[in-house]
Amino acid sequence: MDMKLIKRIGIAAAYKGAGILKTNFGRISGIRKKGAIDLVTESDTESEKVIIETIKKVFPSHGILAEESGRQNEGAECIWIIDPLDGTTNFAHNLGLFAVSIAFAVKENIVAGIVLNPVTGELFTATEGEGAQLNGLPIHVSKTATLSESLLVTGFPYDFKDIIRNIKVRFFNCLQASQGVRRLGSAALDLCFTAAGRFEGFWEENLKPWDTAAGFIIAREAGALVTDFSGNPFDINKKEILATNSVIHQEMIKLLEIKG
Repeated sequence: MDMKLIKRIGIAAAYKGAGILKTNFGRISGIRKKGAIDLVTESDTESEKVIIETIKKVFPSHGILAEESGRQNEGAECIWIIDPLDGTTNFAHNLGLFAVSIAFAVKENIVAGIVLNPVTGELFTATEGEGAQLNGLPIHVSKTATLSESLLVTGFPYDFKDIIRNIKVRFFNCLQASQGVRRLGSAALDLCFTAAGRFEGFWEENLKPWDTAAGFIIAREAGALVTDFSGNPFDINKKEILATNSVIHQEMIKLLEIKG
């Protein structure tokens, strides 16, 4: 597998998708709802289309798992996992915290990830075994050693009303124990910002594979420990994700535990 080519095409696809988002940012139209608060814009679908077209020109036999169009070439060994606009609600409200997220997997193992914020121009990338980069420069997780000095980030799933008790317990546990908790509205960026040492820890539940696939490998390659809420190894089909600088991980697991 030519990982340099994989990465190059993935980055090219991300920039093409990001170009559509940047052009449409602030000129939103065609919003529809998948759920009560789960939005889709024309920009989501346009971005996804150009990303898939860019990949398919070079790798026509590869599989696709994309947020808006679902699966293509199911059963393929090589799969691209695509979120054409992670942070749609932010985008729809003219808040520049959103990203294109593209991951590449071989036999369900994530081996490359690309996350691009069209507004800031920050490009996070990682290839398995080669570390993580921000605009081509190496990034690493924070060395902060105590939870009380840690800044955390989380997100609330679209179906949060169904699990509101657990969300409140976990949020207030972490808020009381840390320096603060932020909620940015993009899981891909949350993971990348943890990878870059801006946050010491991130947790969220009820995410989809395209929300976490690229950010997961970027965080892991930057030195993050990524598990579920119980400390078991994470994979993109799990409903829970906890990513930290590893130093505060066990404390975070205790804070996320639901008793009774």
